Amino acid sequence: MVHASIPSPPISSFNIGPLTIHFYALCILVGIVIAVWLTQRRLAQHGAEKGTVIDIALWAVPFGIIGGRFYHVVTHPNDYFFPGADLWKTLFVWEGGLAIFGGILFGGIGAFIACHRKGIRFWAFADALAPGLLLAQAFGRFGNYFNHELYGGPTTLPWGLQIESTNAAFPPGLPAGTLFHPLFLYEMIWNIAGAFLIIYIERRLRLHSGETLALYFIWYGSGRAFFEWLRLDPTEFTFLGLKANVIAALLLAIAGVILLAIQLRRKLPYPDNAYRPGREPKTASRTPPATDGQTESTPERLREGTP
Repeated sequence: MVHASIPSPPISSFNIGPLTIHFYALCILVGIVIAVWLTQRRLAQHGAEKGTVIDIALWAVPFGIIGGRFYHVVTHPNDYFFPGADLWKTLFVWEGGLAIFGGILFGGIGAFIACHRKGIRFWAFADALAPGLLLAQAFGRFGNYFNHELYGGPTTLPWGLQIESTNAAFPPGLPAGTLFHPLFLYEMIWNIAGAFLIIYIERRLRLHSGETLALYFIWYGSGRAFFEWLRLDPTEFTFLGLKANVIAALLLAIAGVILLAIQLRRKLPYPDNAYRPGREPKTASRTPPATDGQTESTPERLREGTP
């Protein structure tokens, strides 16, 4: 008999007429909404117009979904490519299977294109996005809970996760009723803590352009590498004994360290506003630049009251 544990949800979707709504997709949508709201609030402090982040998201989100699905399918070919397989299922995002690493790469490309079209400085947008992105990823992990996925090894802790023995990732040889570490919950807590930590650091320190994004890469990449190392889900790609996702997460963290080192050396001050010179909307308010061509006092001013 199982006591004091986390039960897996009995359902992962519900129907509204002929339409099937998956909780996994709802969690992702909620995360996107929160990220857009927080990013808009933060970017508005740099003079961005209302609705700017929505315009960017219209490019970044589709690119991110395509990239996330592409990465997942490529790294799990046996799930989709076999005799008699329905190849249309490679597009069924609502059934689960969005890899954040592909989403970050392709979503970043979409955001860069959108920022160029809108005249927004990409670094300003990326720094404003970082905390909201962590919150969005936390909600995405909650979607893994409904799909009965993302769990670690057996545990007797009170918060052990119940997983049915018929689950494809259930380790052979273990008895039914075995509890597992709820990695989805651990990563949710890690991401939420990271979002608040980054905001706290921004308030306490005078960060420069790109440094907030670098902190996101380091925090998320290091944590994700650890959680992926503990994860029981089968993987088809390994290198030097490491799973593909562990390698990708480590590379992300390393990229963050490199980016932070570069930006610390360059010490690029935050611009007066989020727009590139000559692209400011006529209705946007702008803080006059400092007389010496630098905005030495601007970063500290912008940090005060940053959400």
